[in-house]
Amino acid sequence: MARIQTPARVRGTQDIFRDEERGFAHVLATFDRVRRLYGFERVETPVFEDTQVFARSIGETTDVVSKEMYSFPDKGGDSLTLRPEFTAGIARAYITNGWQQYAPVKVVTSGAVFRYERPQKGRYRQFHQIDAEVLGAPEPAADVELLTLADQLLAELGIEGVTLQLNTLGDAATRDAWRDALVAHFEAHRGELSEDSLTRLAKNPLRILDSKDPRDRPVADAAPGIDAYMSAEAGAFFESVQKGLDAAGVRWTRNERLVRGLDYYRHTAFEFVTNRLGAQGTVLAGGRYDGLVESLGGPATAGVGWAAGVERLAMLVDEPAAERPEVAVVVEDDRAHDAAVTALAKLRRAGVSAQLVATGSAKKRYDRALKLEPAETLVFAMDGDAAVSRGRVLRGDASRAAEVLA
Repeated sequence: MARIQTPARVRGTQDIFRDEERGFAHVLATFDRVRRLYGFERVETPVFEDTQVFARSIGETTDVVSKEMYSFPDKGGDSLTLRPEFTAGIARAYITNGWQQYAPVKVVTSGAVFRYERPQKGRYRQFHQIDAEVLGAPEPAADVELLTLADQLLAELGIEGVTLQLNTLGDAATRDAWRDALVAHFEAHRGELSEDSLTRLAKNPLRILDSKDPRDRPVADAAPGIDAYMSAEAGAFFESVQKGLDAAGVRWTRNERLVRGLDYYRHTAFEFVTNRLGAQGTVLAGGRYDGLVESLGGPATAGVGWAAGVERLAMLVDEPAAERPEVAVVVEDDRAHDAAVTALAKLRRAGVSAQLVATGSAKKRYDRALKLEPAETLVFAMDGDAAVSRGRVLRGDASRAAEVLA
């Protein structure tokens, strides 16, 4: 009989268990606790959307749309795409469900996202993000609140050595004037640009500033900055963000070369960066996207948000301790099994974490129970025809089991 071949894990995916899962759970639990402090509601959106949701909002010229999306026709012939990020789907939901009535809408979400790219440390083709968004709030205060939320999250995760890099992409007038200046600059250096940047020059020249190709860096670094083209309104907006961060005690540094890779960004752009992950140092990033909802056919709506990779955050946190049961319930004599199960159920229903140890020899059962490192053990044996129990407190001053089972 031929041997059945064991299926391999798909490249760029991961199985998350034990130490890694505890790191994941710690990040998500901390995120959920901090978002409640700021009054953000949780939202769930579909894992897949109509392809046009991402193509129209993220931008046809971006690497995400042109190279990285997992798109496929369904059985009805519609083109669907696994979400490569959360913002576009949340904006679509805002329009579809008439959430304008609740504006400003402050929401968070988390889950798997999908991008076809070269797997590397902390980067997978199916990976996980946490995401925070504010829709319907045009004021700089919304940017400040989101950045303060992010700063507190990283602090409560215990992640040190992270720098908030801040920039502005201006309003429409600023961006148009700056774009014209960038086109003129890059056109004068066409022969020095990479093939990808030549393509971007025709469609989205701002993205050349963010190029990682070493051929592009000298030209990009010499490009004109945005400040010379800033409108009075855009300048005032950016100044308000800076003052708000100072008032909230959030440290930041200006990075005039910081741009976001998606077409819908305006005004504030930011990244929290660490030097602990090598070249892939961004752990949380986002910005303002006042034109996004309109690009999907909705009303003019201000928006600002950020996302962070759970894998990268989990790599930076101290490894959480393994969960230990409060009580290990040991069946010394199999005839006392039912009594042990009854006690086990009562403990759990009372909110006491407990695990049953009922297989192997009596000695192995004791050994296995102690390896669980419980706060106490509860051993069930027989006294004649009756099941009896005896408890031993290993950590703490009182027996939770005795209190519940009394």
